[in-house]
Order: sequence, then structure tokens, then C-alpha cells
Amino acid sequence: MQDCPYSQFAKDKLILRDELAIDRTILANERTLLAFLRSGVTLMIAGVTIMHFSQADWFWAIGVASLPVGLATGLIGVARYGRLNRAVSSLRKACSDSGERRT
Repeated sequence: MQDCPYSQFAKDKLILRDELAIDRTILANERTLLAFLRSGVTLMIAGVTIMHFSQADWFWAIGVASLPVGLATGLIGVARYGRLNRAVSSLRKACSDSGERRT
């Protein structure tokens, strides 16, 4: 019961806003994941394009460097999404297990 941040409130005073806030957090987390993935794919596509069309060696090196940066960006996004998703899921489970489910 101490794991739930809503345990300090009476059951009849909890409102729908709390559940909707969790849902908004989940949706924001998904949007953030998609932004990370979009940025990572864009960096990788830019790197391949630079490598394909560049004539100078230093410019080609920039293209090669953007490939792992794009991959790292995508992996960081997936890791952040997973961490926050687990935290929100455990919070929701802790609140529902403590008997604070609204009907």
C-alpha cells in the first residue's frame, strides 16, 4: 500500500483525472519513442546519402560517423521507452493491487 502514491487519499476522493494522467503519460512516452526512432533513421539515411554523393574524404567520414550516432539514438529511445513503460506499469499495478480500483 505504501508503493502507491495515491494511498494517502481516500478511495472515494480519487477521480478519473488520475487514470487519465497515467494514460497521457503512456501516450507521451510513445510519442517520444517515435521521435527518437525518427531522428535515428534520419541520421542513418543522411549518413548513407553523404557517403554516396560525397567526393571529399572528410565529408565521407562525417557520413560514416552519422551511422552509429543514428543507431545509438534509436537504441537510447528504445531504452528510455522501456524504462518509463515499466515504471508506469508497476505504478498502475501497485495501485490496482492495493484495492484502490474505482468502479
